[in-house]
Amino acid sequence: MGRPSSRELVLDAYESLLIEQGPTAVTLDAVAARAKVSKGGLLYHFGSKEALLDGLLDRVLRLTAADIECARTAPEGAVRYYLLSSVSDASMDNPAHRATMAALRLLGTEPRVNRTMIKVGRMWTELLTEYVEDPLTAEVVGLLGDGLYLRASLGDEVGGALLRRVMSVVSRETGEA
Repeated sequence: MGRPSSRELVLDAYESLLIEQGPTAVTLDAVAARAKVSKGGLLYHFGSKEALLDGLLDRVLRLTAADIECARTAPEGAVRYYLLSSVSDASMDNPAHRATMAALRLLGTEPRVNRTMIKVGRMWTELLTEYVEDPLTAEVVGLLGDGLYLRASLGDEVGGALLRRVMSVVSRETGEA
């Protein structure tokens, strides 16, 4: 795999600044410096902070869609994939998780961020309803994953014993082994 494009490096830098320092640290100069591109290079790809935000939100949706496709083909099944990745993705190794965490830092600052994150949640719920017969149970599994994700993102370790018990209950309720 080759070197990421300058556009992707700029988005990576934007994500990192949001995650590490929050929205107030994000200036076009700071993003350009972090990406090791000129401000002109940044502006070539993203003509404004608004365009940079649009790029991040597009990335969140694109990476979420790709992650959902991984869930559909996961050997452990889509429901288990969703719940396990809710815990394991908090390591920040997963590009979809990094983009999502960066966007979450912007909640409440821009209505389009909120709309995008609602859409992400609905995308996962749609996946779960494909694999869980009862719509309410699918919604509850989605909320359970959200809680596991939040807990893991805050650094609160979700122990293996608890995760096994959760998986047992979910398997019983969804019929997915």
